[in-house]
Amino acid sequence: MGTPFDPEIVLSRPLMANIATVAADGAPRNAPVWFIWEDGALWIPGNRNGSTVTRLLRDPRCAVEIVDYENAAGVLLHLGLRGRATVEAMDGARFRRLLANYLGAEETWNAWFVGEIAAIDDPDGRLVRLAPESVFTNNVSFFRTGPALAWPPRAP
Repeated sequence: MGTPFDPEIVLSRPLMANIATVAADGAPRNAPVWFIWEDGALWIPGNRNGSTVTRLLRDPRCAVEIVDYENAAGVLLHLGLRGRATVEAMDGARFRRLLANYLGAEETWNAWFVGEIAAIDDPDGRLVRLAPESVFTNNVSFFRTGPALAWPPRAP
C-alpha cells in the first residue's frame, strides 16, 4: 500500500492524463490528454465535435488518472480525480498556458501544430473543466527500495 502525497506535485508537471467518460451505450471510453491545473480545476482541450466533449455534454461523469512514472528513479505517483465535468468556451490565454507547459516558449512552437492541430483560435475549440468531487493519491515510489527507504517526491 502506498502513501498519500500533495496532488500539486503531479498536477504541476507536463504529464499525460487519461480521461474516462461514459458512451451513449453506457460503455466506458478513455482518451489520453494534455491538461493544466488552474483555479481548482483540471482543464483539458477539446473541440465542439470531439468525442470526449460530445460524451461529456450527454453525461458529465468522468474520471481522470495521471501517473508520474520513472522506473530508473523509482518514481511512481498515481493521482485520480473524479467528478462531473463541464464543457466551456475556449479561453485562448488559458490554452496558451496549457500548451506552454508541454511545448515551452511560444516562439518555439511548431506553426503547423498550433495552427492545424491545437488551433488556438478555432471557434469550435472548447475546454473541458473538471473541478474534482474526489481526489485520490497513491505514492508507491518505494517499489524499488521498500517503504523504509521511501524518498520524498522530487521537486517539479
